[in-house]
Amino acid sequence: MDMNLEQLRGFVEVARLGHFTRASEHLHLAQPSLSRQISTLERELGAELFHRARGHIALTAAGETVLPRAQRMLAEADAIRDEVAELAGLRRGRVRLGAPPTLCISLVAEALSSFHATHPGIDLHLTEGGSRLLVEQLAVGAVDIALVTQSEGPVPAGVSLTHVPLLAEELVVISSAAAPPVTHGSSVSLAHLATLPLIQFDESYELRAAMDAVFRAADLTPTLALEGAEMDAVLRFVERGVGVAVVPAMVLYERPALRSARLAHPAMSRTISLAHRSDVTPAVAVAAMRSAIMATAADLAERDPAITSLL
Repeated sequence: MDMNLEQLRGFVEVARLGHFTRASEHLHLAQPSLSRQISTLERELGAELFHRARGHIALTAAGETVLPRAQRMLAEADAIRDEVAELAGLRRGRVRLGAPPTLCISLVAEALSSFHATHPGIDLHLTEGGSRLLVEQLAVGAVDIALVTQSEGPVPAGVSLTHVPLLAEELVVISSAAAPPVTHGSSVSLAHLATLPLIQFDESYELRAAMDAVFRAADLTPTLALEGAEMDAVLRFVERGVGVAVVPAMVLYERPALRSARLAHPAMSRTISLAHRSDVTPAVAVAAMRSAIMATAADLAERDPAITSLL
């Protein structure tokens, strides 16, 4: 069988975009050439990979079987390329990092900033998403490493991931620093929180599901000021006094317009881990990024009593 990486790359792009023309443009390849690559690949495999209908492209059963393997083969080929380039001393290379939005505005922003200053020749790619999505991205080789929380869910079959616990982070109640404190002490009970105007996240956030569950378990109904917001919007609404919110402690980094109180009765926390595929040797640049993230995590833990280093 004479399949090659260019055929696989073309197949993966058509599957990702669902369109031959857009895939050929993304690959900087003439559409007839891309079509020939796919047809040749199908002949070599002895099966059609796409259902072709006017204005619609869909994977066949064979295509669905081939896709994850093709993604992994391309990821390995890219890793080999990057490894060789990095032998020159991290002057070139690439790191694809995945992280939840709550970490992108704190830990990731600081780690990437210091890494880029030290290794300006390394291309950095960031994928934001929930932990479940990031685990799936690791499984197919779409990201090299990912920061995930303890609730990332089951790992896809046939995939082995290595997790390095970094931090245990408390969930805190935030309010506007310009408004009176929501409590006279250092913590807020769940019962008291239920009486405050609460800004809830969009339902796609795992934090939203966790808060809904804890209110149900305590037989409490929160007083909603607003729901359905994304992280940046939630922080801005709280800064302007619209209500309070429950967020991971780390998002308060460099947010002087917010004050926080620990959530008690029950206290809530999450564990943040750095994950990568066990069956893929990290390239030199990826290993350097892991070290930068670990150093940044340890530094953040020293600054904030609501964050505990697990390293």
